[in-house]
Amino acid sequence: MSSEIGLVRAETLRFQVENVLRQAIVNGHFAPGERLVERELCEKLGVSRTSIREALRKLEAEKLVNILPHKGPIVASLSLKEAVDLYAMRGLLEGFIAREFSQSASEADILALAAAIAQLRKVSLSEDRATVLQAKNAVYGIMLAHCGNELVTESLTTLHSRVNLLRATSLLQRDRLPESLREIDAVFQAIKARDGDAAENAARHHVANAQKSALQTLSSLSDAC
Repeated sequence: MSSEIGLVRAETLRFQVENVLRQAIVNGHFAPGERLVERELCEKLGVSRTSIREALRKLEAEKLVNILPHKGPIVASLSLKEAVDLYAMRGLLEGFIAREFSQSASEADILALAAAIAQLRKVSLSEDRATVLQAKNAVYGIMLAHCGNELVTESLTTLHSRVNLLRATSLLQRDRLPESLREIDAVFQAIKARDGDAAENAARHHVANAQKSALQTLSSLSDAC
């Protein structure tokens, strides 16, 4: 019995370490290309080096971390080509979940989505990157939970983690955030009307504009380097 309890605790700890590091990366606490020093992470999180290494291997599988020979783990960077590919896939999948959610969501689900969007609008005034990202992820979380397709949910969740490497730098651009909120409102209005075509088109339009903003930011960073 005690060994089973210990195993559960070990699994829980591993997930906790993964989540902390994942959020630190997607929220911009660690910059793309920054070296992740295992000893420093152990001290900051109060866990063993084994736990850190297991978490880093998981994040490497998610393509958030690269583990380089003779250098160790660093935060992944996205090339322009990789970013274009990611947003192309994101547009397809988010259009799909918007359509499916508009058809399968209950009235309670739609009310929950409205509340999450209202919270996103509220926290956007703070201009705190981590808080805004968390609120926007909550909006997607509701739609993913009720789109009725577990495979798409799994794929888009993983994809969003990589997109967040760019979103963290572009979401709070002064001109982009109000525009993004208007686009999300358009998606919601189509969902509320149960108009699957309009919901899909609005979602894909939102992603296309997000791509333009993210690629401009990535291009600027590349030029600066």
